Amino acid sequence: MAQEIRKKKGPFVGVDWVLVIALCLIMSLGIINLYSASIVAHSPFYIKQAIWYSLGMILMFIIYFVDYRSLAHYTNVAYWSCVSSLILVLLLGRVAGGSKRWLDLGFFNLQPSEFAKIIMVLVFAKYFQEIERPVYGFKELIKPAFFTAIPCALILKQPDLGTALMICIVLGSMVLIAKIRWTTLVTLIVGISAAVPLLWKYMKPYQKKRILTFLNPESDPFGSGYHIIQSKVAIGSGGLWGKGYFHGTQAHLNFLPEVHTDFAFSLWGEEWGFIGALILVLLYALVVFRGLRIAFEARDRLGAFLAFGITAMFFWQTVVNINMVLGLLPVVGVPLPLFSYGGSSVIVTLMGMGILLSVNSRKYFFQRK
Repeated sequence: MAQEIRKKKGPFVGVDWVLVIALCLIMSLGIINLYSASIVAHSPFYIKQAIWYSLGMILMFIIYFVDYRSLAHYTNVAYWSCVSSLILVLLLGRVAGGSKRWLDLGFFNLQPSEFAKIIMVLVFAKYFQEIERPVYGFKELIKPAFFTAIPCALILKQPDLGTALMICIVLGSMVLIAKIRWTTLVTLIVGISAAVPLLWKYMKPYQKKRILTFLNPESDPFGSGYHIIQSKVAIGSGGLWGKGYFHGTQAHLNFLPEVHTDFAFSLWGEEWGFIGALILVLLYALVVFRGLRIAFEARDRLGAFLAFGITAMFFWQTVVNINMVLGLLPVVGVPLPLFSYGGSSVIVTLMGMGILLSVNSRKYFFQRK
C-alpha cells in the first residue's frame, strides 16, 4: 500500500526533461525529413504531421497530470472498446493497399490496431499487478494469452501481420521481465517453432513473398524485391555525410517508394549519411534508456510494468523498422516511431510517453512503506 507523500513542489516536478527533449528532437528531424519526402510525393505530409505532433504533445502532458494508477480502473472498458473498433474496421473500414485497417472519421483516418498496442500493455500491466507471483507458469499465462489472441486475430484478418507480431513481441517482453518458469519458456519456444509451418500455410501470398524476398531480394529485383533493394542502395549511397538535403537521388528520382512512411529512414540515411543516421539512432537509444530508468525506479508494480511495456513497444518498433529498411528483417509495415508519417502512430506513441512521465512523477509523490 503506497503512502502519499510530497517530496517536491511544482506541477512539472516529475517531467523527465531529457526524455521530452529527445522526443522533440526526433520529431524535429522527422519534420525535416518529411519536408523532403513531401517534395517527392507532391503532398504536404509535413504540415499534417506537425499537427499530429502538436495534438500528441498536448495529450502527452494531459496524461502526465493523470495518476497512472487510475488508468487501471478503465482497462476493461478500453480493451472491449478496442475489440469493438477492430470488428468495426472489418465491417466498415477503408481499404488501402489491399488492407482494411482504417476507420474514416472524415477529418482523420483512425487506425485502431495502433491503439491496441498501448491498450494491451495496460491489460498486461494490470494483470501482473493483480496476479503477483515469484515466477509464472502455464496456468497463470492462459488468461492473458486468451485476451491477446482476440485483438491479434482481428488484426491479422485486416490483414496486418506486422502490428499483430509487434503486439506479441511487446507482450512477450513483459512476460519475460515478469519471470516465467524455464520449463514453460522452453515449451513455448518449442510450441511456437512447431507452429511456424501452420502459420506459413495460412499466410497471404504477398506475406509469403515478403519473407522469400527478404531471404533473396535479388530473385525478383523489379517486383517484390524492388523496395528493399532500392532502400539499401539509398542508405549505402549516403556514405558518411550524405548527399545533402533534397539531393537524395533514389528518393527524388522516384526509385525509392514510400519515403514518408515505411522507408522514411532510408531517405534520411541517403541525404544525411551515416553521421545523420547515427544521431537519429542515438536519440532513439536515449529515449529507450530513460524509459527503462523510469521502469526500474517506479514505486509500484503497475507503474514498473506500464513503463517497461511502453518502452518495449517504442524499442521494438524502432529496431524492426530500421532493420527492415536495411534488409535485415522482412518488410512488415512497422512505422518508425515519431519519424514515419502517420497520425495514429504519433498519437499512440506520445500517449505512451505521457504514461511514462506520469509513472516518473509519482515517485516524487508516493513511495512504498
